[in-house]
Amino acid sequence: MKIYIDGKFYDKNDAKISVFDHGVLYGDGIFEGIRAYNGRVFRLDDHLQRLEESANAILLKLPMTLKEIETAALETVRLNGLKDAYIRLVVTRGVGDLGLDMRKCRQGASIFIIADKIELYPEEFYEKGLTLVTSTIRQKGLDQVTPGVKSLNYLANILARAEATAAGAQEAILLNATGQVSECSGDNLFYIKGGKIFTPPSSAGILSGVTRQVVMELAESKLGIKVIERNFPRYDLYTADEVFLTGTGAEVIAGVKIDGRVIGSGAAGPMTKKLIKHFREYANSTGTPVYETVKAK
Repeated sequence: MKIYIDGKFYDKNDAKISVFDHGVLYGDGIFEGIRAYNGRVFRLDDHLQRLEESANAILLKLPMTLKEIETAALETVRLNGLKDAYIRLVVTRGVGDLGLDMRKCRQGASIFIIADKIELYPEEFYEKGLTLVTSTIRQKGLDQVTPGVKSLNYLANILARAEATAAGAQEAILLNATGQVSECSGDNLFYIKGGKIFTPPSSAGILSGVTRQVVMELAESKLGIKVIERNFPRYDLYTADEVFLTGTGAEVIAGVKIDGRVIGSGAAGPMTKKLIKHFREYANSTGTPVYETVKAK
């Protein structure tokens, strides 16, 4: 495995960053999880735009242009000989001291990129669906560090997922300060009722997922259904015909049991299955080419 760090590639065992990096000391940085399908990087421009927006939100100057980051990401996938891959793109504040002052990170931000294979859930789960529980941890409010920033500080998400694991579930639902549904520990959330599809809006305290946006587009173009963004309580999930999750790692997957309540038939529903099919077809037929760009030079 070859890993990109600040303009150079290193073998996995030699890929290191400083213990004084503020990303290590304080979780001071941002990241993107990106997928490649069939030799093409999926929605790369969208991911890079969100990376830039997250950087701006936390006063972090990217060490490279977006085009240079794109080139580095594609080269990382190529060097690892991957066609289907998960790409982890991380930007940290860089090396500083033991204090909080970001001005002490005088060398500037650091960037590293990992490309590897991923299977978040076995294929059988895309038929039988996931079990979910509601976490005791509340989503951060919009008056705090907004969940719209994809930062390296994922402790709340990790602890919420730990609660799910302890309960024998695969995912955890986070509520916001008003008790409305926000998102899952690593995924966006949708439900279907009476042929309509609903999802929490950004004001509910969600990360505006790239896969979430694609699924909303596919629902309208392939199923003729415009997704309704609105706030809703857990009751709406409990009484839904279908529930599904979206994320870079999970893609599109059903939620079939929530807090002990069986949703719909207890397996992936018909509309969720259609969206899984449409998403996979779309993901495998579009994206930024990884290998053709070399030939074009």
